[in-house]
Amino acid sequence: MMRGKRPFASTVQAILIVLLVLSFVLIAQQVSMTVYHVGLVLLVVSTLVQIAFGNIPPSANLRRSLNGLGIGLAVISAMFGLGIILVPYLINLGRG
Repeated sequence: MMRGKRPFASTVQAILIVLLVLSFVLIAQQVSMTVYHVGLVLLVVSTLVQIAFGNIPPSANLRRSLNGLGIGLAVISAMFGLGIILVPYLINLGRG
């Protein structure tokens, strides 16, 4: 029985789900603080990449996936940057 090759985006999405579960396991362990930190970093990174890859069709090839990933990460970065810029203004606005 021969299986066809999975598209790149579909493979990455499956890997990201495994990494998310692994990061939760690493965070839940109570033995090592270093392992906890690794799990926390892995969770943040895999979540940001999953947000971008969640908007890419699973049938996308490598080029289309990387293009979508770049655009997604740019949008996420812009939102974080906008939030950092706006927070001081909104705090001062609330103090009135």
